[in-house]
Amino acid sequence: MKLYVGNLSYRVSEDQFKDYFASFGEVLSAKIITDRFTGQSKGFGFVEFADKEAAEEAIKELNGSNFEGRSIVVNEAKPMEDRPPRRSKTRG
Repeated sequence: MKLYVGNLSYRVSEDQFKDYFASFGEVLSAKIITDRFTGQSKGFGFVEFADKEAAEEAIKELNGSNFEGRSIVVNEAKPMEDRPPRRSKTRG
């Protein structure tokens, strides 16, 4: 099960990020999303757990918790097709 994690501190490393969630179960992957041009964190990421129960426990315990000075948002990641379309930034 994959989780969305928002409001991350820009200073958090992927190792810190993964370790924060590892106490709940086997973490298959942990990825902080970065700007493709600057490499700067965008302040959110995704964590994938091997089993659903561990992921649900992490949501219950960590949503709203303080991680590196920020109150983080943790919930189940939604597939791209389930999200509303983004508005174009160009004016035509």
